[in-house]
Amino acid sequence: MKAKLKDRVIAESDDIIEEGGYHYFPSAAVRLELLEKAAKTASDRACPHGVQFYDVVLDGKRHERAAWVYEAPRPSMKHVAMRFGFWDDVEVG
Repeated sequence: MKAKLKDRVIAESDDIIEEGGYHYFPSAAVRLELLEKAAKTASDRACPHGVQFYDVVLDGKRHERAAWVYEAPRPSMKHVAMRFGFWDDVEVG
């Protein structure tokens, strides 16, 4: 499975976990050089799973908060800890 933005592959792996309609990629499968940590908002800090959002930056264009990772998930989401999910402009398939 691939996560792509404007025909650029951001992540690729067969080791995918599907949860809540999202596909979570292992960190090792993500091109981290294309991601920049986003500033945490009040709702991010209130998230019980310790969410950290990332902007995807391609060719100088920033796609804000298009990726995220749960750094300290509750037990019900532990299986996706430190895996990246994508949304908005990022196509996963």
